[in-house]
Amino acid sequence: MVKATTPSTATIIFAYLVVYIVWGSTFFFIEKSLHAFPPFVLGSIRFIIAGTLLMGYCYFKGYKIFIKSAVKDAAMVGFLLLFVDMAAIIWSEQYISSGIVSILSAATAIWFIILDKPKWKENFTSVPTLLGLILGFLGVFMLFAEQIFSPNAHSADNDNKLTAMIVLTLGTIGWTVGSLLSKYSKEKRDQKAAVENGPKAEAEDLNVMVKTAWQMVVAGTAFTTVALLNGEYARFDFSAVAIEYWGAMVYLALMGSILAFSCYIFLLQVRPATEVSTYAYVNPIVALILVHFFTNHEVTKMQIIGLAVVLFSVLLMNWNLYVNSELIKKYKRRRKIKKLRHMAPKSSIPRIVEVAEYGKTRLKKAKENNESEKKTTAKPEFDLDNPDGLGDQEL
Repeated sequence: MVKATTPSTATIIFAYLVVYIVWGSTFFFIEKSLHAFPPFVLGSIRFIIAGTLLMGYCYFKGYKIFIKSAVKDAAMVGFLLLFVDMAAIIWSEQYISSGIVSILSAATAIWFIILDKPKWKENFTSVPTLLGLILGFLGVFMLFAEQIFSPNAHSADNDNKLTAMIVLTLGTIGWTVGSLLSKYSKEKRDQKAAVENGPKAEAEDLNVMVKTAWQMVVAGTAFTTVALLNGEYARFDFSAVAIEYWGAMVYLALMGSILAFSCYIFLLQVRPATEVSTYAYVNPIVALILVHFFTNHEVTKMQIIGLAVVLFSVLLMNWNLYVNSELIKKYKRRRKIKKLRHMAPKSSIPRIVEVAEYGKTRLKKAKENNESEKKTTAKPEFDLDNPDGLGDQEL
C-alpha cells in the first residue's frame, strides 16, 4: 500500500502565489488583449484553447468524460459562469479600468446572500452578514457614484462607463446563479440516487476537472457563435495581431484557466476552504497594482476606499464561516492549552495536555458518528467550483 505524501510547504506556497497573483492578473491581461482582439473573439479563442487542452488532459488521465446528467449541468453552469459573466467582464473592460472590474467582481458575495434562498433564514438573522450586505452595496454605490457625479458625467464616454458597470453587475448575478445551480443540482441528483438505490447511494458524477473542461468548451462554443453572428470573426485579421497580444492570450488560456485552476483544486484538497477563499481578497489588490503601474488609467482615492469597503463587507458576509472554521478552532484550543500550562504546576502539565487531547479525540469521534448518521440527508459543505461564494474566480 502506497502512503499518500504530504505536499511540501514550498509547493503549497507556490500554489497560493499562483492563485493570488495569476487570477488577480487576468483582469489586466484581458484589458491588454482587447487592444488586438474583439471581445467575443477573445473569449472564443481563450476558452477553445483552454477547454480543448483540459479535456485532452482529462482523457489521457483516464477520467470518465461523459455522464449525461452531469454534462447537462456542466453545460448550464458553464454558460452562466464562463460565458455570461466572462462576456460581461470582457465587454466592460473596453470602457472601464480592469481595476474597477475586479472590485465589482469581488462584490459578487452580495448576490450569494440575496439569491441563495435555502440560506435566507441563516443569512438574514446574522448581524455580521447584514452589516456586510449593507457595506457591500455602499462600496458598489461609491464606484457608480464616481462615474455618475464626476465633472464629465454627461459625456458619451461616461455614459459608456456607466453602461459597462451595469452590464458587469448583471454578469456577476449570472455567475451567482450558475454557482448556485452547480451546488443544488448536485444535491438533487444525490437525493434522487438515494431514493432509487438506497440511503448511502450518491449520483454518479464526473471529476471536477472534467466538469470544468465541459464548462470551458460550452463557453468557447457560445463565444464563437456570437462572434460569428455579430461579424467580429469576419472583420478580424489574425495576421494583424502583434506577438505581445498573442502572448497575453496564451497567458489567459494556460496560466489563468488551467494552471491557476489546477492550483486552486489542489489547495482545496490540502488546505481549509476558508483559507483558500482568501484569494477573493488578494485578487482585486493585484489587479489595482497592475492598473496603476502598467496602464494609463488613474487609480483614484474613491476606488481604493471602495475596494476597502467591498473587501471588508465580504469579510463580514463570511464572518460565521471563518469563526466556525477548523483553523480558528485549533487556534483557540492551542491558546487554551497554553494558558493552562502557564497557570498549572509543572507536575500537572502532562495531565492537562492528555485531557485536552482526549477531549479533542472524543469530539472528533462524535462528529464523525453524527455525520455518518446524517449521510442520507447531508449537504456538501462547499462546491469545488465555488466553495465560498466570495466572488468570481477567473478561470
